[in-house]
Amino acid sequence: QVQLVESGGGLVQTGDSLRLSCAASGRTFSNYARGWFRQAPGREREFVATISWNGGRRLYSDSVKGRFTISRDNAKNTIYLQMNSLKPEDTAVYYCAAARTSYSGSNNDEYDYWGQGTQVTVSS
Repeated sequence: QVQLVESGGGLVQTGDSLRLSCAASGRTFSNYARGWFRQAPGREREFVATISWNGGRRLYSDSVKGRFTISRDNAKNTIYLQMNSLKPEDTAVYYCAAARTSYSGSNNDEYDYWGQGTQVTVSS
């Protein structure tokens, strides 16, 4: 059974940092694009970042560019999201995803596997 499990969320203050992890099991995702999305209360799920199979291509939403960094460790079947300079508007449930392509973009529909999410709350 394929599973993506996020961890690392929590309650932090404005300006703090967090590092999210997403571990995959059930198959290897080393050849798959991986991404992060988030959903705030009352809003649709939105794209945060994506990374190609070998880490050579990365794409970020404008709202997190320069503050967040996506990375991956294929030996561990895991991706990460380093979040710095957090703001209250970053508060959301963060989901990781995987796509059966070497690189995917910002559209939800491009991703085939999803985790259950981890809550990130940034207080002002």
